[in-house]
Amino acid sequence: MTMRGFVHLRRSICSAWIAVLGLTVLGLPAFAQDSTLEAVRARGHISCGVSEAAPGLSSADSKGNWNGLGVDFCRALAAAVLGSRDAVKFTALKPADRIKALKAGDVDLLASTTPWTLSFDSDLGIRFAGVLFYDGQGFLVRRGDAVSSVLELSGASICVTTGTSAEQSLGDFLKSRQMKYQPVVAESWAEVAKSYISNGCTVLTGDVSVLAHERSMFARPADHILLPELVSKEPLGPIVRLGDDQWFSIVRWTLMALITAEELGVGRSTAEAMRTSPYLDVKRLLGTEGNLGGSLGLPADWAYQAIKQVGDYGEIFDRNFGAKSEMRLDRGFNQLWTKGGLMFAAPLR
Repeated sequence: MTMRGFVHLRRSICSAWIAVLGLTVLGLPAFAQDSTLEAVRARGHISCGVSEAAPGLSSADSKGNWNGLGVDFCRALAAAVLGSRDAVKFTALKPADRIKALKAGDVDLLASTTPWTLSFDSDLGIRFAGVLFYDGQGFLVRRGDAVSSVLELSGASICVTTGTSAEQSLGDFLKSRQMKYQPVVAESWAEVAKSYISNGCTVLTGDVSVLAHERSMFARPADHILLPELVSKEPLGPIVRLGDDQWFSIVRWTLMALITAEELGVGRSTAEAMRTSPYLDVKRLLGTEGNLGGSLGLPADWAYQAIKQVGDYGEIFDRNFGAKSEMRLDRGFNQLWTKGGLMFAAPLR
């Protein structure tokens, strides 16, 4: 046997043992080469991993009905892939279990509060498909205090959960600007929020999504405002396993389609009528010109189904965080790029 033949034989034997034993290569389970799309179609539903209780992003009511931005994204994905927004099942996962559940194949994607960071995206065998929500550490103040910027907080008493990254970011931000402040700390979010509402401090800091929810539960939410600045970046988005490029593309381009729909003015109530639009970009999005779904392994009307059944990005944001929700959160960075935000879709063509 030649040396080349021996090397080929050895590689074949190693590959066989990897498949049999379920060992990993570069941190990936052997099943990662299987098609998630095929598994989803055979099963008849998408399995979506979500955070246990993250109002605005994912939360369940007393009857077990799920709602939130991440939840609606998974419904849109189900509509695109399987033709029905209801062809999805939600699994609530604790932070320590999310990545393990995804890599084990227990869920097809995560739509949770796990932030997009270098270490998450490069060390754990997962991939972020894009940004669904730009979160970050913000500040809640009383409207009557006439504070309009974080830069006006020098000398303020600020409630913050101790031992968290929020406490560290707060100190770094203010100290780097030589601003003095009085930290009012507690070990749980419930304690710091209670301290703020009982006038134990003048400012409450935490992730904007959490602050917006907390404000919605106050007796007079309109008496409190979120300052415009963020002192940390917490981009959240759908996460898939590394190794299935087709599924990654499906998840990514479903997100892009929802953003594109808002850019083009194609919403839940207008999608049907706009299928006769003469504009090429609209025709491509809705599947009446060409077949962009073909390269994804999806039908031509994949994006139309997602938009028609769930809505464009703006509609989804509004009912979970914005004007049509209890949180009344301004779009901020989650506004379209054409309106001063960061939401930007790559071209669907």
